[in-house]
Amino acid sequence: MVNSARKNTMHPANSSRRQFTLITGAALAAARVQAAEITARQVIERIQKNVGVPWRTETVDTFKAGNPDSPVKGIVTSFSATLDVMQRGVASGKNLFIVHEPTFYNHQDSTKDLAGDPVYTAKQSYIDKNGLVVWRFHDHWHARRPDGIFAGMTEALGWEKYIDAGNQRLFVMPATTLENLAKDIQKRLKIRAMRVMGDPQLKVSKVGMIPGFGDARGVMQAIERPDLDVLIIGESREWEGVEYMRDALTLGQKKGLLILGHVPSEESGMKECARWLKTFVPEVPIEFIPSGEPFWTPTA
Repeated sequence: MVNSARKNTMHPANSSRRQFTLITGAALAAARVQAAEITARQVIERIQKNVGVPWRTETVDTFKAGNPDSPVKGIVTSFSATLDVMQRGVASGKNLFIVHEPTFYNHQDSTKDLAGDPVYTAKQSYIDKNGLVVWRFHDHWHARRPDGIFAGMTEALGWEKYIDAGNQRLFVMPATTLENLAKDIQKRLKIRAMRVMGDPQLKVSKVGMIPGFGDARGVMQAIERPDLDVLIIGESREWEGVEYMRDALTLGQKKGLLILGHVPSEESGMKECARWLKTFVPEVPIEFIPSGEPFWTPTA
């Protein structure tokens, strides 16, 4: 009986059924993997569909490096695709980098003048070697309502309850001094190199914010507003908006200007981007990796 049972299990029909089951299982597994696979281009198409504003024909929101049709293993959002950010992303198994600012050191990410530059060459070689894809998300993330960067920064500061109903970029908060406001922001955003203009003891409660670059005209208009005590910006050309502010203070204006640095003023907006992407890109892991403030100040 034992030998008979053994013979039956080895019957060609049984062997064929086992092979069929194995082949069918492998095919189904492969089909599931293929169905779950998503390319970088498909991720961006979903962003364009979900961002809620018309897509511009002229925009810097384009692929900057890599093959858009590469399968995505994981997504990193960050302020910029610095070499350090990419190394950390690769270490965690991710290959699509969605970033807010340029990868190659100028607004249009033009590389025509970078040929032979050792830093550019090393960075591009790293991208190629690891099969990375970089896409910039600047214009339309700002155009979204609410502005994605502004929403992320508001949450990082804990200022949601202070938003003025009539102006989403103005905050009305309990009165404090300019110095205490600056210290609180510095602590919340972990800034090492903030700069402040104005009387440290100035009483303030109405605060405006321009994340990123604050051009001279924007600084001038904000400083002249009677309903604004303090303007927060990421950066400004020191020989433009900063000098205007210096003259305004000399003339007796009771105002404050906080210069956070470009990265600290926008980075939390890309953390918000990672949270947002997870709502419609479920196929792959998504991670925010901070690029971090580039500056430090010496201690006294």
